[in-house]
Amino acid sequence: MLKVDNINVYYGAIHAIKDVSFEVQEGEIVTLIGANGAGKSTILKTISGLLHTRTGSIHYEGKDLKGIAPHNIVKMGVAHVPEGRRMFSRMTVEENLQMGAFTQPAASVADSLENVYSRFPRLKERRKQVAGTLSGGEQQMLAMGRALMSKPKLMMMDEPSMGLAPILVEQIFDIIKELNQAGSTILLVEQNALMALSVANRGYVLETGRIVLSASAKDLLNNDSVKKAYLGG
Repeated sequence: MLKVDNINVYYGAIHAIKDVSFEVQEGEIVTLIGANGAGKSTILKTISGLLHTRTGSIHYEGKDLKGIAPHNIVKMGVAHVPEGRRMFSRMTVEENLQMGAFTQPAASVADSLENVYSRFPRLKERRKQVAGTLSGGEQQMLAMGRALMSKPKLMMMDEPSMGLAPILVEQIFDIIKELNQAGSTILLVEQNALMALSVANRGYVLETGRIVLSASAKDLLNNDSVKKAYLGG
């Protein structure tokens, strides 16, 4: 579904992503793990069209994404749940969700809202509430619900557990598993390597902009260097 081939991304003179290649098959959960600043978020932004690669290519369902505007990448079926939720904080929950459907025909928005509300009953209860007043866990649910409004085939999630209490982290990862079982392919960036590898099929380990290891999630969980660096073992 997604093939990233030998990309190099720069911030000015800083070489942030170095010769990175990986792929995501339809129906998988694939995770990118690594320390803060390893380049995980930069990779997602590059796939989304918010940043550009200097070399290499990114193909989604066989189509080259080079030069395609971010909103058209959303139309193609790629949704990005950004780090830090990025709510429209002065708008209501429902208005935020409607913003997620901006690429969809108006006639389908009501059905999409019902689908999101059935998956996230808390959002339905809070639909008239201003998004900036929600708790962290509710905001994460809203960010995921907003992404679902675009009817994505591939969902990219950037640090969904950041800043959440452990019980909420469990809830968010249960939702990620449910979304995958309902048909969404997921590319997950996450600092909580243990949780990420416990739901993923495969994983890639990033260090200072390079992929240094790739394997099944099970193998990475049992890898001594991964245990030592990311799993506190």
